[in-house]
Amino acid sequence: MTTTFITGANRSLGLETAHRLVEIGHTVLLGARDPELGHAAAASLGARFVPIDVTDDASVAAAAADVAAHEGSLDVLINNAGILGRVGPVDDYTAADMAEVLQVNVTGVVRVTHAFLPLLRRSAHPVIVNVSSGMGSFGLTQDPDRIESRYSLPLYSAAKAAVTMLTTQYARELPDFRVNAADPGQTATDFTGGLGHSVATGAEAIVALATIAPDGPTGRLMDRSGPLPW
Repeated sequence: MTTTFITGANRSLGLETAHRLVEIGHTVLLGARDPELGHAAAASLGARFVPIDVTDDASVAAAAADVAAHEGSLDVLINNAGILGRVGPVDDYTAADMAEVLQVNVTGVVRVTHAFLPLLRRSAHPVIVNVSSGMGSFGLTQDPDRIESRYSLPLYSAAKAAVTMLTTQYARELPDFRVNAADPGQTATDFTGGLGHSVATGAEAIVALATIAPDGPTGRLMDRSGPLPW
């Protein structure tokens, strides 16, 4: 049975991804900061809750130790936790605002991946999925035919560009893994103010990459339709 750990999985895309993977037989470990919400979400799906705050070294280490003690190994890691950060006039953005977004969306990916790599190395077919965004793609944000070109989100976009580059570099360093970045597209969540396609549709790219074949692509940014430009 495939064991999958998902960060930020108590709501929205993370919760839907957990639901879909439980349905197809994965043992899902639902990671979340809030114990009450995390326990409730996990219980509703038949998953196991593991507390984790991706901004805290001790919390992440404890989560990895928890999985080591209970499951012993990990097949799929989905780095889903993320924040939008400050949105508004560029004059308002500060270094502290940028640091907050990077701490969750980028440093959090490195922190969690580092802690879980020993468990992933015990898998016959280890997989890492980093939830990125088309808003971090130079190609999509400069294409007038794409919705990504209609928004200005400097902090979030810069962070997601970093996530995608991290993904390509980790894929190079981990040739026995499948390491890819998922773009859910404009999904109706708190991030978008309810605009976009359904959470079920947004989760499709994440689920597809979480269930990728051992000989599947690696180092790619993909949405539910296929590869995207960086």
